Amino acid sequence: MFSKDFILFIFNFACFWAWTQNASVSGVVTSGDEKVPYANIYLKNTEIGTSSNEFGNYLLQEIAPGTYTLSVSFIGYKPFNKRISLSENQNLILNIRLEASTENLEEMVVTGTLKAVSRSESPVPVEVYSPTFLKQNPTANIFEALQNVNGVRPQINCNVCNTGDIHINGLEGPYTLVLIDGMPIVSGLGTVYGLSGIPNSLIEQIEIVKGPASSLYGSEAVGGLINIITKNNLEAPNFAADTFLTGWGEYNLDIGAKIDVGPKSNVLLGVNYFNFDQLVDNNGDNFTDLTLQNRISLFQKWSFQRKDNRIFSLAGRYFYEDRWGGELQWTPEYRGGDEIYGESIYTRRWEILGKYQLPIKEKLLFSFSYNNHSQNSVYGDISYIADQRIGFSQLTWDKKLGKHDLLVGTSLRYNFYDDNTTATVIADEVLIPSLFLQDEINLARKHSLLLGLRYDYDQRHGAIYTPRTAYRFKVTDNDIIRLNAGTGFRVVNLFTEEHAALTGARDVIVTEELKPERSFNVNLNYLKKIYGSNGTFANIDASLFYTHFSNAILPDYDTNPNQIIYDNLDGKSVSKGISANIDVVFPNGFKFLLGATLQDVSQTENGITKRQILTESYTGTWNFGYTLHNLDLTIDYTGNLYGPMRLPTLGESDPRSDYSPVWSIQNIQFTYKGLKNFEFYGGLKNLLNWTPSRGNPFIIARANDPFDKEVVFDSNGSPMATPNNPNALTFDPSYVYGPNQGIRGFLGLRYRLN
Repeated sequence: MFSKDFILFIFNFACFWAWTQNASVSGVVTSGDEKVPYANIYLKNTEIGTSSNEFGNYLLQEIAPGTYTLSVSFIGYKPFNKRISLSENQNLILNIRLEASTENLEEMVVTGTLKAVSRSESPVPVEVYSPTFLKQNPTANIFEALQNVNGVRPQINCNVCNTGDIHINGLEGPYTLVLIDGMPIVSGLGTVYGLSGIPNSLIEQIEIVKGPASSLYGSEAVGGLINIITKNNLEAPNFAADTFLTGWGEYNLDIGAKIDVGPKSNVLLGVNYFNFDQLVDNNGDNFTDLTLQNRISLFQKWSFQRKDNRIFSLAGRYFYEDRWGGELQWTPEYRGGDEIYGESIYTRRWEILGKYQLPIKEKLLFSFSYNNHSQNSVYGDISYIADQRIGFSQLTWDKKLGKHDLLVGTSLRYNFYDDNTTATVIADEVLIPSLFLQDEINLARKHSLLLGLRYDYDQRHGAIYTPRTAYRFKVTDNDIIRLNAGTGFRVVNLFTEEHAALTGARDVIVTEELKPERSFNVNLNYLKKIYGSNGTFANIDASLFYTHFSNAILPDYDTNPNQIIYDNLDGKSVSKGISANIDVVFPNGFKFLLGATLQDVSQTENGITKRQILTESYTGTWNFGYTLHNLDLTIDYTGNLYGPMRLPTLGESDPRSDYSPVWSIQNIQFTYKGLKNFEFYGGLKNLLNWTPSRGNPFIIARANDPFDKEVVFDSNGSPMATPNNPNALTFDPSYVYGPNQGIRGFLGLRYRLN
């Protein structure tokens, strides 16, 4: 029999022998002449990983012999991957050189040309924002998430129900087309009431094009477009959850999961739930400062693997929301009555969209979408019940012929809209066929020219042509100049887009049959990339823009303070300005993004030029981030600044200011990533505790008499000054330009399982 000492000796020897069979990899991580500290280094598909130390040195050990892929990643640098083979007892010395980059340097973009190209190669300037950008200031929906994008402003249009739209370069929300995966299904009712129902958890990236894109996307893409690209099933995590709670009592929950269904298909599931049920009235007007909301959004996206990697995906989403705002005493039993004022909105919406690449040699892609939006809402004692259905199908052929990169397409759009207002005597139903052609010509190594033309036939307005052109001059690999020019058109659905027409005591006056709006735009863009010798990267993106509108339809609040008058502008409307972003990433973990826009948006009629109402003359945005690698802590400081804008007052006797002050919303967030698969985050929103009530005697006019029961009118229908109403006002909640929420804290948790 073997003694215990002998057995122990054999065991220790075996362990030592087994340990000595393992290999190791070591070296230093550099970029240029500088060491790169705290870079992430790991062997793919294993649990073996480490980080470079403060001098850039790293060591991976106890690696079993075999072949591996060594990966290195660090923000501000391009990913590094190298195949290595290790034998027994080998100590491999591998020094790694990283190339400076940025997370939005060479993304693939599709919005500018309807085909996937790298951002630097696109003749159309496209801005790209990733989920990392959205996480720097966590929000419950895409509407709020865009508040820190330069030149883009979420505009709240009602103090009571807090619905809003998105302005690009000072243009009103109806001029912005919102796409989901390239499908124009967020329009009309969805633009006003559906934006809050798009959860951030679904987003892979956001692409923004400023300027007309009607030649590719048709009506509504007049001022610009926002393409929300949903997550790719192949890159989505197996499970992810994100939840946060604010000091005001807002609660948001996002859950996502990826499930393999057989060997050639998988499904991405997403659920978003948001709830806010607290009565808050910090400005003391007996009206809710923030609407109470209860909403849920369900999302499902199927992807199928096909021969030759052909595309086939199918997605669907259901959205329900119950929101109300108004007098604090309001309950559902008062809905639609004239005792207690409330604005109550029930929204039900479902969408389906898909893409299928035909099984032929040529690259033909068939895309389709359909949505049904039902709106049941009341504004005091005025009901607005509407239904909208939009169907869309498109077939594109992508073909390269020598120096020509062709895209030929045809689409068919079905619009149905009906409501209970006097403006809609019969349901509006129209089928719009379209043809479009785009040719990107490679003129020379550094020069490319894009020509495009779209033809739409609308039975209400006849044939509509929208040409465009784009020129790209790649001066060097790091300097790109783009010149874009194009036209746009928009067919107006008044009550689906102009929420102010339904709320308050103003009468809506439509003086004539409204004609389609037309626009012409020129945009000059310059992109500069700078690489520092120490690994610092900077990206400068600047644009000059000019847009001229004819037949512009804008609400007139000035002619009669008791009316909102809609007609085609007998003159011109112009938006012009300059915009610039600078994005800098340092190797020590500090990064920032600064943006600024100077703009002049005005209308000229009968020789008189006025600034457009609710449009700022300048804006600024910023995102500062710093990562303390030794603490696994990231600090993000975000904010925006808006210059004065003209506001819709009720005449000379209205004591509210005719112009907004310079105002700013600023936020700070701390994120801890020290536990595997978990992120803990928290911070403060609206650090300055700014709200529109500062410097104003009130925000909502006649909040004490929302049904104007105590207002005395003269023979012309104008309110008269009385002891009870010394300023001769009527109830008006349309004086709004920013959120009513003051400072508040938030806490959140993210979990991700790959």
